[in-house]
Amino acid sequence: MSGVGRRTVVAAAGGAGLVAALAACGGGSADGDGATGAKGDGGGTEGSGGADASGGTDASGGASQTPPLARTGDIPVGGGKVLADRGVVVTQPKKGEFKAFSARCTHAGCTVASVADGVIVCPCHQSRFDFSDGSVKGGPAPSPLEPTPIEVTGDAIRLG
Repeated sequence: MSGVGRRTVVAAAGGAGLVAALAACGGGSADGDGATGAKGDGGGTEGSGGADASGGTDASGGASQTPPLARTGDIPVGGGKVLADRGVVVTQPKKGEFKAFSARCTHAGCTVASVADGVIVCPCHQSRFDFSDGSVKGGPAPSPLEPTPIEVTGDAIRLG
């Protein structure tokens, strides 16, 4: 009986120590690093806008401070570029005309892989979408790619 008691005590003490250690790590991370810390700092007097001097105009100031998706020179005329890490495909059907669509295929949710010959191609089941309006050109996709609003300012293309 004393063996069972010791195991229970040791297990409970080890579990409590683990919980305390995890709570301490979680608390330190939430106050110092990562999104939770930034959010907590944003509630104070400095806020996230204070660092970029756009505190009062979050909508317009935040958009201009966002890193661009791409530069206009990165998007070929008559082609496009898949920005898989951002979930967007940006195209330039005509010189100076930029379009953006979700990079997620409407058939099975795969990320489209390329833009060539006027179509955006999904590698999973060969769905093809028109690069100027996202409409289905072929394959099993049931609906067009969802348009993504963008803003072009100078040579920077940003989410709109």
